[in-house]
Amino acid sequence: MTVDTWDPRQYDRFQREREQPFFDLLALVRREPGMRVVDLGCGTGKLTRTLHERLDARGTLGIDRSAKMLETAIAAPPVAGLRFQIAAIDDFLDGTEVYDLIFSNAVLHWVDAHATLLERLAARLAPRGQIAFQVPTNHTDVSHLVADELTDVEPFRRAFGGWRRDVSVLPPETYARLLYRLGFADPIVRVIVYPHVLAGPEDVVEWTKGTLLTAYQERLPPALFDEFVDEYRRRLLARFAETPEARAPQFFYPFKRLLCWGQRA
Repeated sequence: MTVDTWDPRQYDRFQREREQPFFDLLALVRREPGMRVVDLGCGTGKLTRTLHERLDARGTLGIDRSAKMLETAIAAPPVAGLRFQIAAIDDFLDGTEVYDLIFSNAVLHWVDAHATLLERLAARLAPRGQIAFQVPTNHTDVSHLVADELTDVEPFRRAFGGWRRDVSVLPPETYARLLYRLGFADPIVRVIVYPHVLAGPEDVVEWTKGTLLTAYQERLPPALFDEFVDEYRRRLLARFAETPEARAPQFFYPFKRLLCWGQRA
């Protein structure tokens, strides 16, 4: 059984920075009357509610595999047409119900084989259905590379047992080709670099603890994960100390994301 390492409080420490890509992605969606919407990897559900309201959807289903992340959304007063379900994306893909919009904000990078994934998602769309998804594409940033390096360092190497983080995100032009081949006549694929101005380089560690490092946390005992974070912090801050940003009063952390949209012809 997979350990639920997601912490909504840690994730929401950078709420403003994490929300802007959602609104940029939502701006690509074409609002239609009576839409049936699913939000894959909806997290705390807060933005799913916004999605439901902005589209005036007939029905919106928010899905997330983390019970911790969905706890508040499920316990909140009901909203007409809005519901939540604890489930993995694989569970959704095995279903048969079709939707007018499949929406996913910063989740699909956790899923492998994106060519096959997009094909299976497209099969869950109604005629003229839309797909809109956003994935981080910062896997070559030092904040990610340092974590990768530690999988080859003892005592972590033995505990990981040969595991390394997979990078499933494809080049932007590949997504455009895949969407077109799947019947999305005019796909939109955009790369946006979001400028996050943080209080200091230490905040990058807090950022990654809310997302990236959860994959490492799943595979380490709690005490060893604490050691992992300490060593990650030491190495990352040492690398940052070599950059001009380290001497500024605030720390500039550019975060690159890929936004994709398409509508079935």
